[in-house]
Order: sequence, then C-alpha cells, then structure tokens
Amino acid sequence: MRFFQVLKRRKILFLNIFLFLYIAINLFSGDRGLISYFEKKEVEDQLSQKRTFLNDQISIFEHKNSLLSEKLNFDFVDTLVREKFKFGKKDEILIKLNE
Repeated sequence: MRFFQVLKRRKILFLNIFLFLYIAINLFSGDRGLISYFEKKEVEDQLSQKRTFLNDQISIFEHKNSLLSEKLNFDFVDTLVREKFKFGKKDEILIKLNE
C-alpha cells in the first residue's frame, strides 16, 4: 500500500527516469543506435575501397581495350603474344622466369 502512495506522489519522477532509460538504451542499441552506426560506417568504408579498386581495374581494361580496337598498337599486340603464347622470333632466346 505504501508503494502506491509513493508512486502517486512521485509519478513524474518515475516517468522521467523511465523515458531517460528508454532513450539511453535506444541511443546505443537497436537498428539506428550508435553501435549500429559504426558498423554501417565500417561497411561503407570497405565498399568505398572496393569501388575505387574496381574503378581502377575498369580503367586499366578500357586502356588495354583501346589499344586493341580502333588504331591497332602493334607493340602491345607483340607484348600480348609473347606473354600469352611464349612466342619469340627465330633468333631470340626465351628465358622462363617463375613469378
């Protein structure tokens, strides 16, 4: 009985404590909490690095493709044939290096 009397007198205090705890718990946990924010930020950084790497790879492939398309670059074709087919001229000595 005494508990209910205390509750009636101090209900605003209890309400404020409850609201404060509710806001504090949701601030740190939950889908939109502080911990979730840092996890999502880390994932965003990783994806940004991956995007930069893939954009660099695309630009390299576009450059190589441009060397093989419109105006054929014979030096590049010669390099490709030597690398892929281990092909050389009659007078040349080919040395295979393990990389």
